[in-house]
Amino acid sequence: MQAQKLPQIIFLSTFLLGSNFSIQINAQTPQKINTKATVISDMKPPHEAIPHGVPKHFPWVKGPRIHMGNNPKNNKAIMAWGQVYVPEQGNRATNTRVQIRNIKAYMFSKRDKKWRLIQNSTKVEGAAFREDFVANGNKPADIRHEKDGSISVKAGNGYNFHFWPKNGRATINPSDVGGIFTTVQARLIIDNPKKLDDRRRARYLLNMGGDYWLDSKAQWDNFKTNGEIGMGKFKYVATKWQAFNMTTLSPSEIRRNPPPLD
Repeated sequence: MQAQKLPQIIFLSTFLLGSNFSIQINAQTPQKINTKATVISDMKPPHEAIPHGVPKHFPWVKGPRIHMGNNPKNNKAIMAWGQVYVPEQGNRATNTRVQIRNIKAYMFSKRDKKWRLIQNSTKVEGAAFREDFVANGNKPADIRHEKDGSISVKAGNGYNFHFWPKNGRATINPSDVGGIFTTVQARLIIDNPKKLDDRRRARYLLNMGGDYWLDSKAQWDNFKTNGEIGMGKFKYVATKWQAFNMTTLSPSEIRRNPPPLD
C-alpha cells in the first residue's frame, strides 16, 4: 500500500584510457511509511481478518467505522488509541513480538482549515484487556521497552493489547473539530534472538481509533465520560514498519486536505 518512489539517477562521465564511460549512482530518497492512499484504505471495510474473541454483534467486528466522528458534543479532550489482537484463526508464532512506536493524533480546524498535532508520543502505554472488554477486565500486558524508546508486546490467550499515548489526553475546542486523524507505526520483531525466528508464522492484527473524553482528568465510567470517535481497519502486522490509521474525513476530503504523514 506504500507509494514507491523511483530512485534519482545520476550519471557521471569521465575519460579513462581513451574511452568514455558512464557510472550510474542510485540516490534513493527515503520512503514514507504512510501515504494518503493508506489512510483512505484504512477506513474501507472489511478488516483483513476478524479479531479473536470479539462478539459477532459488536458493530466494529467486521470493518472500520465512524461513530461520533466530528461531533464531540460537550467533550473537551481526546485520546488516540490502538488495539493488538490475534485473528480468529489464531497465532502459531511463540517467538514474535509486535513493536509499536510514534502514536499521534491530529485535529483539522474548522476555523482555519489547518491540521494541528495534538498528541505525539514515541512510547505507548496500555494493558491486556479481555478481548470482549466485558466489565473492562484487564491485567498488566507483556511489555518490553526497546532501545529506540518504543515498546513491544505480545497478545493472545483471551486478551488483546489496548494502548494509547504515554503523555495522556489532549484538550480540544469541541466547536472547532473539522476532522480527526490518529496514526501509529508497528512491525514484527523477534522475542528471543537465541531462539528460532518464527515471524513468518506470526499472525497479529492492529488497528487505530480514538475517543472523546469529557475532560483531560475524567475517570472511565462505563462510557458516560467518553465515547468512540471511530476506528480503522484491522490489518496484519508485517516485518517492515507499517502505518495504521483512523480518520473521520472522507476520501475526497483527505485528498484535498491531507494530514501530515511520516
